[in-house]
Amino acid sequence: MNARRHFLSAAAAGTGALAASPLLAQSGGPGSVLSTLGRAEARALATNPSRQGGRYRPHTRLGLGGVAIGNGFAEASDAQSEATLAAAYAAGVRYFDTSPWYGLGLSERRYGHHLHNHPARDYTLSTKVGRLLTATNGALQDTMWQSPSPFHYRYDYSADGVRRSVEDSLNRLGVSQLDVVFIHDLSPDNEKDLGMPWEQRFAEAAKGAMPALTRLREEGLIKAWGFGVNCPQPALRAIAEADPDIFLLACQYSMLDHAEALHDTFPKIAAHGASVVVGSPLLAGYLAGRDRYLYDGKVPSWAPEKRAKVQAVCDRHGVDLRTAALQFADAPEVVSAVIPGARTPEQALANVASMSIAIPAAFWAELKQQGLIAADAPVPRG
Repeated sequence: MNARRHFLSAAAAGTGALAASPLLAQSGGPGSVLSTLGRAEARALATNPSRQGGRYRPHTRLGLGGVAIGNGFAEASDAQSEATLAAAYAAGVRYFDTSPWYGLGLSERRYGHHLHNHPARDYTLSTKVGRLLTATNGALQDTMWQSPSPFHYRYDYSADGVRRSVEDSLNRLGVSQLDVVFIHDLSPDNEKDLGMPWEQRFAEAAKGAMPALTRLREEGLIKAWGFGVNCPQPALRAIAEADPDIFLLACQYSMLDHAEALHDTFPKIAAHGASVVVGSPLLAGYLAGRDRYLYDGKVPSWAPEKRAKVQAVCDRHGVDLRTAALQFADAPEVVSAVIPGARTPEQALANVASMSIAIPAAFWAELKQQGLIAADAPVPRG
């Protein structure tokens, strides 16, 4: 067994049920969970060395993404969010990712409400810069968030904007430090909201945000910085022009869609000595039973057939799709964490339980034989 892979699940063993689950049936609405299938092994949740090649990596390879706790897709209560965070922490998760953008400050406030109870040295916390929030009692801008906090947002990738954003985040979170800061959504897919070509915003960040974050790292105020984006171009350009440590790449590496990241983006990031946090490893729920694909919700025309074929292989080998998708996303050496979201304690525990399932080698071999995953894609070694 690869020494990198010590998947848990003491706290979540109860979710490793062997009962059959419906074939990707749409399951009961927000917060519902499909059964975890397969043989669970009691293993500790996988951890990283604090530094790999001199660069910081998150404490645990399984993290918790903050979109759902920021009321992404559906509303969650404060109590439900606190219970979700508490369940993840109790199950061994020690990496927590959030952003001022998620719920316009709501996700950060909820994260901080729980994390301030724990010593900062015991977990990794990442947040993001690029948008500044301003309180308002007027109409809110149109966003994806359900019942967000009463803030307007504006883009600012300057050095002053970074410093203000970091200070604002610390105040909202109510914690003593940030470990990782990502430059957020400075990406081709976000040009309409950026209000200009992304390259113009990148030039602003190259003069402001990137040197400012490098200084914060050198001063020991943060441990690492990088980009949190949904397209590879900004991350690869940052490697050429600066010295980032870690990249949160959402929407780019999953069981259904991974060729470009595997063959181009990942090797270039690895050559720089940086690592990757895989965001949206479940495609915002599509690989966990939702008929919703990533953040705009629109399912690509090719996706249902491919998902059904992968599900059929899962059924033959007694593995659930969520478990296979999470372990697949975690397999490459360059990956330092995967951060599925969770709206409820049950979802958080199901994600943890998935990392303790022993998936047979024959399962991955069949996926490759059918061309459902790349022939050279790394897979877990049991």
